[in-house]
Amino acid sequence: MSRFLACQAAAAAVIALASGTASAQLRIAAWNISNYGGGREAAFKTAVYTTFEGRSMRPDVLMVQEVTSVTGAQDLLTYLNNAPGSPGDWSRFTFFNGPDTDVTVYFRTSKIKPVNPAIPGDPDGFPDSILVVPGGNPSGAPRDVRRFDVQLQGYNAPSTIISLYPVHYKAGDTTADQSRRLDEATKIRANMSSLPAGWNFLIGGDFNIQSSSQAAYQMMVGAPAAGRLFDPISTPGSWNNSGAYRFVHTQDPAGAGGVDDRHDQILMSAGLFDGSAFEYIGNQPLPYSTTTWNDLNHSYRSWGNDGTSFNLTLTVAGNTMVGPTIAQALIDICNGAGHLPVFLDARAPAKATSETSLDFGDAFVGDPDVVRTLNVSNAGDTAVWTATGLATLSYSMTAPADFTAPGGTFVDAAGGGGNAHGITLGTSTPGTFSGTLVITSDDPDQPARQVTLTGNIWCKADFDRSGFVDFEDYDAFVEAFELGTEDADFDGSGFVDVEDFNAFVLQFEAGC
Repeated sequence: MSRFLACQAAAAAVIALASGTASAQLRIAAWNISNYGGGREAAFKTAVYTTFEGRSMRPDVLMVQEVTSVTGAQDLLTYLNNAPGSPGDWSRFTFFNGPDTDVTVYFRTSKIKPVNPAIPGDPDGFPDSILVVPGGNPSGAPRDVRRFDVQLQGYNAPSTIISLYPVHYKAGDTTADQSRRLDEATKIRANMSSLPAGWNFLIGGDFNIQSSSQAAYQMMVGAPAAGRLFDPISTPGSWNNSGAYRFVHTQDPAGAGGVDDRHDQILMSAGLFDGSAFEYIGNQPLPYSTTTWNDLNHSYRSWGNDGTSFNLTLTVAGNTMVGPTIAQALIDICNGAGHLPVFLDARAPAKATSETSLDFGDAFVGDPDVVRTLNVSNAGDTAVWTATGLATLSYSMTAPADFTAPGGTFVDAAGGGGNAHGITLGTSTPGTFSGTLVITSDDPDQPARQVTLTGNIWCKADFDRSGFVDFEDYDAFVEAFELGTEDADFDGSGFVDVEDFNAFVLQFEAGC
């Protein structure tokens, strides 16, 4: 599919999402949950699963910061599974109690699988993360930075893996604070640069960065390509206390300072918006709207911020994005200070399916060309992702010698019913033919699907199917003629008679 068509499809999906009708794409959220050691049960359940005008947060992956204990980590897992409307399939990674507060990741097991499963004998039974930057560094990271590697359920290709980096950078705006953030960002980017080929990566959390011009931010988003991150909503600037960015601010919805900072963000690798396979739902080059929270070009949202709270406590009554009940729950979770969650949606890749072989059977030289139907379709799992959460399959076909297949590029939406293609074997030349037709597609697990083709074209006078026209064929026909067998009906009249004998002799004399 062309980049233009991919963007058009993405825009259509985002419009559906914004209207509250899209579901089952992969939603990734980042949230500083404010010095959390447990509790706030009702507020969490409401903020995550209550619906307003068809909209609900409902993440599939949740990267959280400021967890203070394993009790808090487990409490939140319990609330995610027990909330009204929850699918009840949440799990989490092992909680590591490092310096200061900590990060962890929650995920829905129907959609996500850890790349590295739980270590046998591990007492908590949860998968482990990878320590990237140790915390407690007086000139660098105050908190541990960990990497969480996950993959889409039902897929195996490296391009369906995403490394998650939930972060809580050093706070403050002094030169020393900025220097410590730069140290963190430098080490994180070095780790991203070392990831295996094809892996995607994403960082999300509380950056504590006031402007995109700060060195730590530029370390994340600047050239070169290795380890480079991109803002999915292309909204650089000096975000602190600027009303121009009021729709993307996240802090402080509950405090006296009001909502006036874009501390919380998600940045992503180029592979998540390159027009194929596992993709951000949105048009990454376009900046986020400055006039509405309901930007149809993006699935990215600062959940709860409808743009009316600049320098104010989060709007509750009349909140047009989430309504008063969810808005109040978000304030309650902030625990007197804190942050709004941010999220974005991604589309799962297409999967190609077809017959694995086509048998063209037997035909004779001079017969009409033999055509068999190859059915190609998008086999993405709509039960898990739904049709709107899956990419459209784009593919072409290359036939082996002696066979022909339609040229060009074809597409099939998930649940679209597939396409029927006529594959042809010509009858001008006798022989036994076989080969492999290749379906080249954007299915990451099977980019070159193979279909075996077989068929036989016979010379009519080669009655014994030896591959040669000789007196053995003459003898074989005479025997069949005398017995009156069906294959002796050489002229296809339905009767075995002298006309068949004459027809055979003419063909035998003519050869092939």
